[in-house]
Amino acid sequence: MTTMALRNTATLAWRTLVQIKHNPFELFDFSVQPIMFLLLFTYVFGGAIADTPGEYLTYALPGIIVQNLLFATLNTGVGLNTDISKGVFDRLRSLPIARFSPLAGRIVADVIKQAWAVALLLVLGMVLGFRIETGPVQVLAAFALLLGFAFAASWMSVLVAMLVSAPEKVQIFGFVLLFPITFASGVFVDPDTMPGWLRSFAEVNPTSILADAARGLLSGGPVAGPVTQSLLWAAGFLVVFAPLSVRAFRRRI
Repeated sequence: MTTMALRNTATLAWRTLVQIKHNPFELFDFSVQPIMFLLLFTYVFGGAIADTPGEYLTYALPGIIVQNLLFATLNTGVGLNTDISKGVFDRLRSLPIARFSPLAGRIVADVIKQAWAVALLLVLGMVLGFRIETGPVQVLAAFALLLGFAFAASWMSVLVAMLVSAPEKVQIFGFVLLFPITFASGVFVDPDTMPGWLRSFAEVNPTSILADAARGLLSGGPVAGPVTQSLLWAAGFLVVFAPLSVRAFRRRI
């Protein structure tokens, strides 16, 4: 039964990825948008925040990767809600497949897309002047941490997708939640430059903590504390939102 469920999940994840061939626009949020954010923040704000755009890039690139990662989790919820609204899940439910494989397949496919976006931003950042100061093990650990966090955070998007009636509502809710979390953080600037009340929030913000962990793994610096806290936040998201999402999924379909 478990083997069949894994096979069904892999097949449906592949189905989602193959759609990119026929609709390349699906990769927009994972390719064009990240590149735009990287270029704009590096060359518009870099010289004002740091001495040079290159120096700012060393600080900002890991944070931009984290910000893009969190915004991209909305695609999971939007895609699920669209499939449910169009009756795709009704057709899949009539097939002899594991009941939750459509849900798992979508999440797995989007994590693979996330890996593409992280690699794309890292390569472009190196072209622009970012330099990795650690070794291959730390880089792989950064990828694993970022993708694991994305997987855990995507369950929030899944829950919203199961509760609202239209894909647009998933995006609205996500932007309302994610904008303050990502911008009121240490993603783009050091929290020490913020007013005291905002600095206190930014320092405990999981977005800041994950960005610090990525900086430590890619550029050197503190690693143990930020990585441990990031894993705890990811575990918390998974423990809280995954069961709620599965319950809502059962009721929805």
